Amino acid sequence: MQTDIFPDHALEKLRGDVLPSEMLAAYTSWRVGGPAACVYIPADIDDVSEFMRTLPAEIPVLWLGLGSNTLIRDGGIDGVAIVTQGALNAISQLDALTVRAEAGVACAQISRYTARLGLTGLEFLAGIPGTVGGALAMNAGCYGGETWPRVHQVETINRAGIIKTRPASDFQFGYRHVKRAEDEWFVAAHFKLEPGDKSQSLEKIRIMLEKRNLAQPTSWPNGGSVFRNPPGDYAARLIEQSGLKGKSIGNARVSQKHANFIINEGEATAADIEKLIWHVIEIVEKQQGIRLNPEVCIIGKTS
Repeated sequence: MQTDIFPDHALEKLRGDVLPSEMLAAYTSWRVGGPAACVYIPADIDDVSEFMRTLPAEIPVLWLGLGSNTLIRDGGIDGVAIVTQGALNAISQLDALTVRAEAGVACAQISRYTARLGLTGLEFLAGIPGTVGGALAMNAGCYGGETWPRVHQVETINRAGIIKTRPASDFQFGYRHVKRAEDEWFVAAHFKLEPGDKSQSLEKIRIMLEKRNLAQPTSWPNGGSVFRNPPGDYAARLIEQSGLKGKSIGNARVSQKHANFIINEGEATAADIEKLIWHVIEIVEKQQGIRLNPEVCIIGKTS
């Protein structure tokens, strides 16, 4: 399918799907978001490399996995969205303690995969509703675990389509943050793990998922945890103490189940969700004296 972003001949070498003027709501866990100039779903990492070489330098790029932790405004984005979910999904054991997973592999998938190999260290990823690429980009964590302490090396791609393998020591990471070049993205990770007990790891994963389903509104479209936890406290506690559980704007609502989640009750717009985010920040700061910072990335144009 042709799109005017590319020269007429440029798409011929691509094996993935290029979808012009595609709405992004279908690719986000909140189920909101306007159009991209095009959505690209790659065939594999080499195909992504060809795409990046083909893409004109002035066109912005957004990478999406499961589309969690991201609020795309109703006006959409000017550039292209590269969707890795279901695309960059290769996973393999490289040696006794090392597993390689591409960016589109779901966090829960690699968690179970490594557990079944009798390796321990990634059980916590089962509680993260995202992909390996997203977990790398934000040093995702829960239940006492974080992504980057388990990373041995990563495979990256830059705007020119050049793929590199780099050691984890090349990157600085902290709480929900990884420092990287603006025009460099993660396409795979090599995780170094430890020998474990398969049955114990699978049981740990089962308990984590049970806790998550009991504590979080998993049956409603949501973007994951909305706010970062401030030092020494929890965003959910502050929101609940401010009387905001159940607060709604349009069809966006602060979850009654977990106050650090905002759910889409069916017809919410990105604008509803964003207004509610800023309302929560304002009220919590006024009542608790603490300004919450969004953990979700808010991007795109207002409609």
